[in-house]
Amino acid sequence: MSDDYIAFDWGSTHLRAWRFQQGQCIDSRKLEAGITRLAGRHPRDIFQTVTAGWQAQQVPVIMAGMVGSNAGWHSVPYLPCPLALSQLARHLTRIEDLAWIVPGVSVDDKGGLNIMRGEETQLLGAWQLAPSSLYIMPGTHCKWVQVEQGRLQSFKTVIAGELHHLLLNHSLIGTGLPSQVTDRQAFMAGLERGLQDGDILPLLFEVRAAYILGRLAQEAVSERLSGLLIGAEVAQMRRLYGSLSGQHVTIVGSPQLAARYQSALALIGITAEIVAGDTAFQQGIRCIANELAN
Repeated sequence: MSDDYIAFDWGSTHLRAWRFQQGQCIDSRKLEAGITRLAGRHPRDIFQTVTAGWQAQQVPVIMAGMVGSNAGWHSVPYLPCPLALSQLARHLTRIEDLAWIVPGVSVDDKGGLNIMRGEETQLLGAWQLAPSSLYIMPGTHCKWVQVEQGRLQSFKTVIAGELHHLLLNHSLIGTGLPSQVTDRQAFMAGLERGLQDGDILPLLFEVRAAYILGRLAQEAVSERLSGLLIGAEVAQMRRLYGSLSGQHVTIVGSPQLAARYQSALALIGITAEIVAGDTAFQQGIRCIANELAN
């Protein structure tokens, strides 16, 4: 077992790194230096900055996320589904004798095309912590993942998070709005509306109409829109996966966002547990580090 290693979650906008010693996290660092925010710098330079003082040449460094994309440090091929999550450690790519990159996973079959990078490492950890048949991984691009006995069977991606940002910041719906506030009532109203009618396109403009007609506070537009999008997403995926009843569902992500999906599932009678995204990721890297040491 490897107790000393460095873990990188290197995404599109942010980079997070953790230094583990004797199995315990002794330091962590975060930079707004994701692959899309390098500002002309080479990833190697960012790597050296982040790992300064961490003895990166002496311990395994394992990186996951967009660092392995065609826009990252090194383009690492996707592994096709279905895939045993335990196989991830056997397909790492080493770069410049500095670190290992975890491959992404792809779907290419009659059910459609899909890709993920970074979530596969979270899934490995989540499977160790909370074995389930369906994982929901909220974020900018939410993943709905089917797993069977530790084998990643297939997954779908829903861009509700990105759509929320675009509508609020770059569409007429969000034009001229004041600062937004947390409003549980507005969120739940949107959630119920989205769950009742998963056909999202005709519903979106209702959000603007609601505050123009005085039925919704302008400060609560973000909450109503969030509820509407998440509700419609869950309704659509429920149709895709059946009733969802009988499945063990785990939500992997930030506790705040995961709780929103948990509320949506509760309204349709589905109980889901939550595993924090960072916890799942670190557990996944730990599993990979242990495989490297064997």
